[in-house]
Amino acid sequence: MPMFLRKILHALLLKIMTVLARFSAPLRHTAFAGNGSSRQLCEHIIHTGVKKVLVVTDRPLRDLGVVDRAIAALLEADGVDVAYYDGVLPDPTFDQVISGAAVARTHGSEAVLAIGGGSSMDAAKIIAAAANSTASPTDWVGLGKIKHSVLKLYAIPTTSGTGSEATMGAVISDSATHEKSIIMGETLLPTAVALDPQLIVGLPPHITAATGMDALTHGIEAYIGVWERGTRIEDARLAIKLIFQHLAAACRDGQNLEARSAMTMAAYYAGLAINQVNVGNVHAIAHQLGGKYGIPHGLANALVLPHILEFCRREAQQSLAELAVLIGVGSESEGAAVLADKFIQAVRDLRTEVGIPSQMDVIKPADFEAICQLAIKEGAAYPVPRLLDRENVLLILDRIAA
Repeated sequence: MPMFLRKILHALLLKIMTVLARFSAPLRHTAFAGNGSSRQLCEHIIHTGVKKVLVVTDRPLRDLGVVDRAIAALLEADGVDVAYYDGVLPDPTFDQVISGAAVARTHGSEAVLAIGGGSSMDAAKIIAAAANSTASPTDWVGLGKIKHSVLKLYAIPTTSGTGSEATMGAVISDSATHEKSIIMGETLLPTAVALDPQLIVGLPPHITAATGMDALTHGIEAYIGVWERGTRIEDARLAIKLIFQHLAAACRDGQNLEARSAMTMAAYYAGLAINQVNVGNVHAIAHQLGGKYGIPHGLANALVLPHILEFCRREAQQSLAELAVLIGVGSESEGAAVLADKFIQAVRDLRTEVGIPSQMDVIKPADFEAICQLAIKEGAAYPVPRLLDRENVLLILDRIAA
């Protein structure tokens, strides 16, 4: 399809999204933040009268005792029955979701509490929906296709990156094809969350780095996107500034509670931003890298991010310049072009400082064409400043393949 026609269709899509958003019901969402906030959340769940809670998490977090610390208040409460589904793996699949929903139905769960990173939270969202339905979760791929009521949904993130605790979307993979699908709907936004830095102090530096770059990607994509909606600008600016101030410190010293607390808030703000305006071209490519090679999502975003900023540098120049001033790598007197370059370089420098490579040898040229087609298709659904094209996607893939 010619690029001029793709641009027309993209503009039409944005107008349709804007109209639909006006008819969306207000979303109720509560966040408890700070040391010990996980206990506050659990006490909140108890106060709502819930008696049966399904905890959705992964086996390593249970083995490390993180889950028991997070839900201590639930375990201590009289009359509260806790069940577990700890079969979530990185890039959760529809099979895992179906298994988790079966546990919820057998248990008679009234609420689902996600504890973990983005994989656990995404899986929990669809488990909460599938537990109350006989439909296949594959039928819900897309926006607004979950029409029934879902189990009450809560979340305690144990990484600072995905922002899934603040979004109404979930990414679920096909176990056979490894293709990632996005399911979005207002009922998938957690009712309440806890941003507890004490649960994150043990996160290894490489995961801290990757998830932090994931949050940075969310903030930047929300900021440079072309959909003017809600508080995406304010939320994105808060996230980006906090990440540049604290991510490296959190990687150097995982016990630094000030840095950990700042990063939990940064990931949350970035999640709020993308919940309003969605993500962009970085994710369009990164999702394919994760699906094809199993590259962790934050790492895939970090590989692609600087290249996409270069790709849309002209269209997003003013926004990139504003971000350079925000993080203190330039002053307004230098001009937008110079400042945009400085911000892109600052992103590269931060990526290097936290130990993330610029290339990976698992990315194979033989797969470029297939990845390219999927990325272009996905990117066309996002409010991006510039639509992806085959030539530039192939160029980016070549640059990140070792």
